[in-house]
Amino acid sequence: MTRTIACLLLAAALAHAQLRSGDPASAGMSAQRLSQAVRLLETETASGRVLAASLLVARDRRIVLHRGFGRLSAQPGARQVEPDTVFLLASITKPVTACALMLLVERGLVSLEDPVSRYLPEFKGADRTDVRVRDLLSHTSGMPDMLPENIELRRAHAPLSEFVRHAMTTPLLYPPRTDFRYQSMGILLAAEIVERVSKRRLRDFMKQEIFDPLGMKRSALGLGPFAIQDTAWCQTPGGNAADLERFGPNSPYWRDMGHPWGGMHSTTGDLAVLLQTFLDGGSYGATRVFGSATTAAMIRDQNSAIRKPWGLGWGLATSPVWCYFGDLVSPRTFGHSGATGTVAWADPEQRLVCVILTTRPSGEDSGRLLRLVSNAVSGAVER
Repeated sequence: MTRTIACLLLAAALAHAQLRSGDPASAGMSAQRLSQAVRLLETETASGRVLAASLLVARDRRIVLHRGFGRLSAQPGARQVEPDTVFLLASITKPVTACALMLLVERGLVSLEDPVSRYLPEFKGADRTDVRVRDLLSHTSGMPDMLPENIELRRAHAPLSEFVRHAMTTPLLYPPRTDFRYQSMGILLAAEIVERVSKRRLRDFMKQEIFDPLGMKRSALGLGPFAIQDTAWCQTPGGNAADLERFGPNSPYWRDMGHPWGGMHSTTGDLAVLLQTFLDGGSYGATRVFGSATTAAMIRDQNSAIRKPWGLGWGLATSPVWCYFGDLVSPRTFGHSGATGTVAWADPEQRLVCVILTTRPSGEDSGRLLRLVSNAVSGAVER
């Protein structure tokens, strides 16, 4: 009986273990096949097509691959990329914003079924009264991806509050819940709900309620403690030079704006912790940050009625728009990609976590590099 109890206690401890280093074989993966993922990123960074990249692969809570590639920038003497180099995530920020809102939901402070206008009274008129909080996180609200005034506001270095003010009255593209359209402005309104209900800035809420408890010490909405020159430099091929300098992805304005749809900085290691927390039902080690019902809802299809799969913040392997998880993941895979050349995903069936951060915009190759590396990672699973 004593031995049985001891085995049960050991199993329980392992079920909530933190990520730790291990060799591929111990996690049922092929080191030789994993090396193909390394070669892909080595080739791209050596050629200069990608300035910088970082890759983390973990299975069964064992980190079997964690590497940095290339240099922080194209400047002579630029430092080499380390495994924990900080990158601008772009749209991987969206599910983290959703995490913040869902913490308020599980605390009984917000309901997903409430109209958005309950929390944002200015959001009214036309079909806006029919938009629910849930719709903001599942991209079914009818909100546009970007405001018509987007470029004008950025050129003026408008504060985030100006984006919010315009989002309150911008026309909806379709009646709520009748279609799916990927939309950053719905995430902006979700962030505004967090700030008004919690009475804290979103960047502070994320740090205090998510990053600090999970030990995500190299993550911040906005620049946080980081200097731009110490982060990976986003590649910006083409474009108006004056606009890039004023509000491009490497400008102080854009890096520290803290926009909830794309302004988060982080590392492969920190994002792996967040993904593992979802695989483990809301806990990381002995730390519980989310309820298990919360994490289950966030990675479950919320759009079955219109057959456009999406979770609450997280994209799914079966989602209708780019997720770049590759061709070999299971249908239960969840995650998100970012326009700066990033993707983070977890496959519950394979107990596999993969984070790929690069500096080349994914639109340059329609996410092909991210998909190829993801395929090499999935293909390395042997048992």
